[in-house]
Amino acid sequence: MSFSQFKSLADVLKKYLIKYEEADFKVITKYEPPAYWIEDINFTLKEIPYQVSEAAICENLIYPTLKASWKLYSDIFALWSHQPIEYNDELSGIPDYLISKKSALGKIIFEMPYIAVIEAKKDDFTGGWAQCGLEMYAIQQINLNNKITVFGIVSNGEIWEVAQLKAQVFTAYRQRFDINEQNLLFNVLTTILEICKKQFEELATK
Repeated sequence: MSFSQFKSLADVLKKYLIKYEEADFKVITKYEPPAYWIEDINFTLKEIPYQVSEAAICENLIYPTLKASWKLYSDIFALWSHQPIEYNDELSGIPDYLISKKSALGKIIFEMPYIAVIEAKKDDFTGGWAQCGLEMYAIQQINLNNKITVFGIVSNGEIWEVAQLKAQVFTAYRQRFDINEQNLLFNVLTTILEICKKQFEELATK
């Protein structure tokens, strides 16, 4: 089954008997965004025709933003672009981006994923969340531990939406984060990474 088979998040949740909830996102990190990233994003927004294609949005806005926040946690996590994942014939496909546990065997080894990131193609957040929700469920099953919190992000480059999946509960965060509010967006992403870091450390002690 392709991750793009479902048309809406509701279809995914109904298929796998997952409860839907909403909540407010609470930022817990207080980092200053890197100056180079702010400069690069502002230059992109002003000078580059990034809206001409899906690839341009990913390359110029989504990936640089993920990379800037991930760098603070690069000793623990790995950032992947178009890395295939497969749990079974129904749950397999290629997410746009994944953040996973960094393998002790080397940077080319893919291990436990925690975060899936999807581009909202043609600004279709409904379809984006259908794909992302299914990927989050696949990640949960791959991890063999549905007690951990898996995060999902859907973005058209300018607007970023966030959700989490824990056990059989999918929580959509009400806020939408804007690429022009760079301090807030950066700390939303580092908050997600910080939560994943704490989960990773807790699992390591068990």
